[in-house]
Amino acid sequence: MKELVRCKACGYVMEAGKLKDVCPACGLSSKVFEPYRERVAINRLFVLSLDLHPIAIHLSQTFVFLIPALIIFTGLFPGVKYELFSHVLQFSLYAFPLTLIAAISTGILDGLMRFKSLAPPLLRLKIIFSTSIIVLAATMFFVAKDGNIGITVLILSIGCLFFAVRLGLLGKKLLNVILPGSYPVKKPKIAPKTDKAPAEATGEK
Repeated sequence: MKELVRCKACGYVMEAGKLKDVCPACGLSSKVFEPYRERVAINRLFVLSLDLHPIAIHLSQTFVFLIPALIIFTGLFPGVKYELFSHVLQFSLYAFPLTLIAAISTGILDGLMRFKSLAPPLLRLKIIFSTSIIVLAATMFFVAKDGNIGITVLILSIGCLFFAVRLGLLGKKLLNVILPGSYPVKKPKIAPKTDKAPAEATGEK
């Protein structure tokens, strides 16, 4: 296990061997650092360090902002590279639900690794907002799949944007929260032992 140290001023954690004269995060002297012991299981830290959820979130955020922007742009300026932008818009409408599925799946994994449960109030709220986005995105996809991109698709895309912003604000509050210890594993139930011997062994009928 690598020796860790933590900046008492800002809370930045790093390997002791990589510490220079100042804290890389806040710039204060290295004298403000103290020994630090990680309280989270290694396997959970490894999964979280892959940053699967933030990567998937950034992909979906790209499309959630791009779709209404392209609808408005092509509506206001139909003569400016309309064919190009319309193809990008169609691709975005197809790709967006897929990125949402990836974001929600990795979000569930992230929640289990951080909080060991999906029951906390803020996580339940995130699940509700995520479900709302994917319902709107699916509706938007079916409305627009025949090239019918109009005011309905624009309203649906703005609805997706609204819930995405709310999700981002919730995620910011939970960014540095993680419960210590190992992920709880349910032990299989073992049938209680009985002193009564089987009927065959006792000769009873």
